[in-house]
Amino acid sequence: MTRRTCLLWRWSYSLVYTTIIIRIMIFHLSVRCNPMLRKTNLAVWRAWRSWKLSLHSSTVCASSGTGPLDRSEERSSVSSEKPPHTPVMLKEVLHYLEIQPGQVVLDMTFGGGGHTKAILNLVPEVTVLALDRDPTAISLAQQLAKEYCGRVKPLLGKFSDLEALLSNMDIKPGSVDAVLLDAGCSSMQMDEAERGFSLSKDGPLDMRMDGERYPDMPCAADVVNTLDQQALASILTAYGEERQARKIASAIVEARRVNPITRTQQLASVVAGSFPPAVLYARKDRLQRSAHVATKTFQALRIFVNDELNELHTGLRAARSLLAPGGRLCVITFHSLEDRLVKRYLQGEDLSNLDHFSPRKQGNGKPKLVDENRDRRDVYWLPLQRKVITPERYDVNENPRGRSAKLRAALRC
Repeated sequence: MTRRTCLLWRWSYSLVYTTIIIRIMIFHLSVRCNPMLRKTNLAVWRAWRSWKLSLHSSTVCASSGTGPLDRSEERSSVSSEKPPHTPVMLKEVLHYLEIQPGQVVLDMTFGGGGHTKAILNLVPEVTVLALDRDPTAISLAQQLAKEYCGRVKPLLGKFSDLEALLSNMDIKPGSVDAVLLDAGCSSMQMDEAERGFSLSKDGPLDMRMDGERYPDMPCAADVVNTLDQQALASILTAYGEERQARKIASAIVEARRVNPITRTQQLASVVAGSFPPAVLYARKDRLQRSAHVATKTFQALRIFVNDELNELHTGLRAARSLLAPGGRLCVITFHSLEDRLVKRYLQGEDLSNLDHFSPRKQGNGKPKLVDENRDRRDVYWLPLQRKVITPERYDVNENPRGRSAKLRAALRC
């Protein structure tokens, strides 16, 4: 390569480089005025970083005449940069909780810590009790506790463990000012293939939110490989509201006779095989995007394995006990089963019969959870918004996983 050609080559790339810098600055200014552009801005920024790295490598090659330098460490650091955890309906949660300085807040589903961190940054001197059943989430809560000088109190356990955990901390009923309950599976769990929650990522068919805390706890693979066809169909109907439950259960039983079903995509293929190819992606989500026919099957198994609906009911009763009069409760749900349970509970309806919600309960047919007739005489909830609250359109575009979220907010009387 001649010196003149090299100079022309570098001049042309410098011009492109300058053009991209100007576009980045325009996007940076625009995003302040329009949240819809944040996603585009992030994509442009990433593209610019990748182009800058490749330009630097090529320039070194052209000037020295040797092979490209090893930039694996720098590239890996760029590829590992991820956008921060996006909490669902954050603006609405902060509005309805109306947290004041010095108050005590209970985040019953810490997850990635997005809601908790926003509360800590927004309200001075607030203390957050951070509960989660996932050890990975509690590790994040412990890191946050160090960053905020002990204003975060990590609690490892399920909703049904909360009473004992708070008793050990000498936190008494009626001493909490605000409670947030964000039900369902966290994005962090969905993104990790080894946890077995996502049908789009191949991993062991696990789905236990507690991880390895309880080795004897049945996982999703145990369920699909041991229960009979009728029991499987009942789970899919009750927890997934799956209309083709019998067909799917039959396909699972037939497939496991050949080989045990132990992987997520193996199960997804079995479910897909019970449908004609034309309808595999005929179902639509709230954004009118194609949804896999196995989505409801995975939801049903996850709820069953983790006993989510009974835990949710227990969590609501714990919130009622812990909230001081005038305290506020926000509950975020992601499917109709959860939302119906929360709606009925806040309306004071009798939930003493949870058979529809939890066929797993054993014994005399009545769950151990409730004497709701007694509860209804003593506890009342005042709704802060009459209708259920759903995400704004731009929030859904920004965070598509929150498209099915529903928020209910109430005041403890």
